[in-house]
Parts: sequence; C-alpha cells; structure tokens
Amino acid sequence: RTRKVIKEIFESAQGEGPYVGYNQLFVRFTKCNLNCNYCDTDFFSDLSDYTPFELANLVNQHDKVHSVSLTGGEPLFEIDFLLEFLPLVNKKIFLETNGTLYKNLEKVIDKIDIISMDIKIPSTSGNGDLFTVHNDFIDVALNAKKEIYIKVVFDENITETEIDNAINLAKKGNLLIVLQPKMDKNVLNVKPEVIHNTFYKFANKYGNVRLIPQVHKFLNLL
Repeated sequence: RTRKVIKEIFESAQGEGPYVGYNQLFVRFTKCNLNCNYCDTDFFSDLSDYTPFELANLVNQHDKVHSVSLTGGEPLFEIDFLLEFLPLVNKKIFLETNGTLYKNLEKVIDKIDIISMDIKIPSTSGNGDLFTVHNDFIDVALNAKKEIYIKVVFDENITETEIDNAINLAKKGNLLIVLQPKMDKNVLNVKPEVIHNTFYKFANKYGNVRLIPQVHKFLNLL
C-alpha cells in the first residue's frame, strides 16, 4: 500500500490568515514542487511513514479540533496518498497550498473544505511568474464552490505589477487577500513603513484585504 513520509503531526493554534487562533491538527507533508526563498520547512529530519489508513486512524482520534490542516511542503504533491487518505477522515479538511497543482486539486476537491492558497510572487519566492497556474487553481476551487482565500508573502521588493496581478486573481471570486510580511525565522524583517505602504496600495485598489502577520511565530508556537 501507498506509504508517504510525514514530517510531523501536532495540535496547535492556526497562526496565519482569517482562521488565526483556531485549534487545528497539523499534518505536515515533506515534498514540494517549488523551492521558495523564504521556505521554513526542514524536509530531511525526524520523518515518519504512514499508510493512508494509519494516518487517518490517528487523525480521527483528535476530536476537539476545528479542522485538519494539510500543510507542507505541498500536500497536493502527494496526490496518490491523498486519494486514499481523505475518504477515511471524518474531520473538516483545511488545505494549505502553494496554489499550483490545479489538476491534482481537481481529483480531491470534493474532500476539501477550506483552501488557504499562497500566491507566490516572484519578488519574494524566487519562483518566477506563477499567476497563470494560480488562476487555474482558483477556477477549480470556485467551480466547486469551495471556500478559498489568498495569502501573499511580501517584502520591500514587491512590485506594482505583482500587486495588480494578485488583485486581479482575487477579483474572480471577491476572495480575501491576506498580506503577510516576510519573516526571517521568528523575526519580522520588513520595515514598518514598507508594511504600511504595501497594505494601503492593496487596500486602495481592492476592498477585501487584511494585514495579518504569522502570529504563531510571535507566540513561539509551531
């Protein structure tokens, strides 16, 4: 049977976006199809193997959580595992994703409840322009009438074009944009005036935007 490497499984407060502060069970996958400059995941140490059945059995024992956050890495990179795992889970599924593997999303969209999608802007991620695949990813979620919001990690290098492209994607479904100043481990390394100016550049062009840093890092939570 399919076995995949899981980095860690733990309960904690969600630290990002509109669900900040909710108790979630985090399941961290290790592999990813991107290599972002600010990635904070250690892919190589303290790894564990589970079959889909073993992992689902463990997840289903956590009965006091708001939802199960599939995070990474990129969970959708493990599509064969998810196709077996997700039908066995009796919890709400919260997908944290880089928003690029839209064909894999199509295969499991009926099992996903909430999608937290990163827009990987070139100036911070170093991945090049991914707006076309982000667009296709959002279409899959909207066509399935799923809850989805967008996160944008930014620093002083964000461009007007990136701002406009992110807003155009959000306008497709009046999606919430969560602006997230880039952090270096647990240290905020974007100047206050840059944060302020970037927020108002977005807010003056688009109404559905919130500035929410990575709260769990300020609280020293996982």
